[in-house]
Amino acid sequence: MPESLVSVKNLKKYFKTAAGTLHAVDDMSFDIPAGKTLGLVGESGCGKSTTGRLLLRLLEPTAGQVWFEGQNVFSLNPNELRALRTRAQIIFQDPFSSLDPRMSIAEIIEEPLKINRLGGTKGQRLERVYHLMDLVGLARRYAPSYPHELDGGRLQRVGIARALSMDTKFIVCDEPVSALDVSIRAQILNLLGDLQEQLGLTYLFITHDLAVVHHFSDEIIVMYLGQIVEQAPSQELFARPIHPYTEALLSAIPEPTVDKKGERIILKGELASPIDPKPGCRFAGRCPYAQDICFTKEPALEEVEPPRSDEDYGAGTQSAGHRVACHLFKESRTGRP
Repeated sequence: MPESLVSVKNLKKYFKTAAGTLHAVDDMSFDIPAGKTLGLVGESGCGKSTTGRLLLRLLEPTAGQVWFEGQNVFSLNPNELRALRTRAQIIFQDPFSSLDPRMSIAEIIEEPLKINRLGGTKGQRLERVYHLMDLVGLARRYAPSYPHELDGGRLQRVGIARALSMDTKFIVCDEPVSALDVSIRAQILNLLGDLQEQLGLTYLFITHDLAVVHHFSDEIIVMYLGQIVEQAPSQELFARPIHPYTEALLSAIPEPTVDKKGERIILKGELASPIDPKPGCRFAGRCPYAQDICFTKEPALEEVEPPRSDEDYGAGTQSAGHRVACHLFKESRTGRP
């Protein structure tokens, strides 16, 4: 497999609380090839956003490594970290709260250039701002406006323009459309796709919406309580989900055809606590197929299908294969026990 733009190794992030240690991200490893989109899905509170922030070192890890363009992000000094952030950026979920209400749209987009002393003179920076506004489909007349004067869709375009203001190669998209009206979501997703094609961008796309991530991502990771439970190319995951949690998530997606009716899987049982988690699989208490081993031994993330070249995935690249963390994945091929 070719060298990845982003490589994550045994990443952990624990938080101390009055009740104990919260395992927000627990031993995650994955790669993101250049120019591709890795979708990260799971329920609220599973650690998706924490993972994204760790990749940009907006949080310090408890353990593990994140490599970006061959550099260990967590070993960089302040000057090196500032240089990295000219190439790796984030688009936040809520554009209303992520933009400074005291700054004009032009000032917001220009700010990263000023902070990093890029873009030349004031006039040259303004030309760069106008170019970025054109790039994201935002009319130049909004340059002197303030965030409260724009709707959510236009504000998210401002956030995207700000993320692209420097020599950006990698963007963490943290639920970039979940706070927007349904009518606007498709426009923003299409914009992100067009920008990826034009600029060769690489995305970590965080969402709880499997229907969105299916069409937008090359590969998908399913998270549950801080851990990867399944990873596969997008089409593979939807065609052949293996982990019971993935199956339950997919069953909740409405089918657009009348003649194809799927049975909704309703998860029962108690949700495990991420604070000082007990031994075993963290999904065992809700899994309809759980066996004794599931409550005593944590399942390893194992390869079900090896990496393979795929024309749909991209010339010269390979998928990561299909991985699942489930003691019963072998039985899943022929029917659950």
